[in-house]
Amino acid sequence: MEKLPITAAGHAALESEFIRRQQVERPRIIAAIAEARSHGDLSENAEYHSAKEAQSHNEGRIVELEDLLQRAEVIDIAKLAGGTIKFGATVTLVDEDTEEEKVFQIVGQTEADVKSGKMSITSPTGRALIGKKVGDRVEVTTPKGAKSYEILNIAFI
Repeated sequence: MEKLPITAAGHAALESEFIRRQQVERPRIIAAIAEARSHGDLSENAEYHSAKEAQSHNEGRIVELEDLLQRAEVIDIAKLAGGTIKFGATVTLVDEDTEEEKVFQIVGQTEADVKSGKMSITSPTGRALIGKKVGDRVEVTTPKGAKSYEILNIAFI
């Protein structure tokens, strides 16, 4: 079973979603199915079919979250240090084409969200940054084309 690196915050978010789906969403959906059943003919009951679809989606996500939580390897970023980029590092880059500075934390694929500054360790840019240090230049082939970055700072916060 392949372990998945994850930050403590990412693990807590998965656990929270897992508990919410089991303890809040599941009973709510069961009640919606019971209510829709009470309306009679199920073959043309849109409420019933919608509730059953929601139940299927919710149960699938519960199974997925259970698997992710079992395979999670929580890494305490506060205990990390060093001059090279690794999992958990917060990296400041400058795009050499636009001179725009970007700050990303390297995280596991389950918690990645580029808009909030969290880049997956398995993304093309994430993989290219691993092992690099301040001052290094990195060439990355992304779906939007080739990008070139210079590493300005590495922190473990």
